[in-house]
Amino acid sequence: MAKRRVSRVSEPNSFSCTTFNILAPIYKRLIHEDHACRESDIRAYWFHRNQRILDLLLREESSSIICLQEYWVGNEELVNMYDTRLGDAGYINFKLARTNNRGDGLLTAVHKDYFRVLDHRNFLFNDFGDRVAQLLHVQVIGLSQQILIVNTHLLFPHDSSMCLERLRQVYKILQSLEAYHKENNLTPLPIILCGDWNGSKRGHIYKFLRSQGFVSSYDTAHHYTDADAHKWVSHRNHRGNICGVDFIWLLNPNKCRKVLKTSWSDAVFGLFKYHVRRASLTEEDAFAFLKADNDGDGITYSGFCEALRQLNFIGHPNGLSKEETKDLWDQADIDGNGIVDYTEFQQQIWNPTRWDQAVTEEDIGYRVKHAVLYPREAEKGLWPDDYSLSDHARLTVVFSPTRLP
Repeated sequence: MAKRRVSRVSEPNSFSCTTFNILAPIYKRLIHEDHACRESDIRAYWFHRNQRILDLLLREESSSIICLQEYWVGNEELVNMYDTRLGDAGYINFKLARTNNRGDGLLTAVHKDYFRVLDHRNFLFNDFGDRVAQLLHVQVIGLSQQILIVNTHLLFPHDSSMCLERLRQVYKILQSLEAYHKENNLTPLPIILCGDWNGSKRGHIYKFLRSQGFVSSYDTAHHYTDADAHKWVSHRNHRGNICGVDFIWLLNPNKCRKVLKTSWSDAVFGLFKYHVRRASLTEEDAFAFLKADNDGDGITYSGFCEALRQLNFIGHPNGLSKEETKDLWDQADIDGNGIVDYTEFQQQIWNPTRWDQAVTEEDIGYRVKHAVLYPREAEKGLWPDDYSLSDHARLTVVFSPTRLP
């Protein structure tokens, strides 16, 4: 059996987790012999780069969980390379291609010295971004402790209209986790969400997950607050901008969290608030905007829908469905009288503060012991010009068990 090799793990039953978008060769742009091309056109380039990626992942201190995004599932030689080297190192590998033959996908590998895989599921979003997610239900070797691990890669926000779809992708993941819990009659378990979330700490995805009780492991390890978005980066995008978009989220089963549907509604209303503020509308202006032409004292459903249509939230294939729109309305119309008055608008749309305490019999969770980005310059908010493994940094987090209060 392969020797246990885990990043900076010394406590018994601790484990580490790595997330890394490895930049699929079909997306990596090159200039070769004065011609623009993709790395996938030149075998020597992509083969050597991916060997170096595996060298980094499998160095002496490697992770017990590896979550990769933009894994080139469409190339048999590369797939065999990862299967062979990870398998020889003691990992069990799970692969998932994006829908509609996009060419890339996800790879999640767990070390068999650390985990027994109880179940795994594939989530297909079936959206215009052809995004997917993986769920692994694992048990720590030698313990009864179980964990749910998710690996995903969200849609890139090419423009603001895609923010809603990215929120919906996260909502689908959390809905699937809830359904999996119910289907298997599970008590609440620790959940680790890994991946390229294509959104920073300033974005709506971050706020949505925080409202569900998740914490950013890297920020927790470094004692950063939600306001410290500028202190680290993990990606230089095709526009040359650097930002922090790669996260390993942790949810312990004792965390205070909102009901999921409520949290989703609040996230969409948060997006609404963002758009009207960009238009320099005040709280009172936003209420008037939602009222539309209603001469009464409140917002009607037709006025509500018209405002969402003007903001491009509905009225197109990728907008809110009729059911989602009605659910939002029901969240806002507290007394169900068909009118959202100013108080309901403030409490449910503009400044929602609803919380519910999760009830659990589980008394063991995990604490973030250590977290590191590679290249290390990323931890200072910088991006080195000589870094060529990917356009993303590798993020590794060490978790250790703890008794929850």
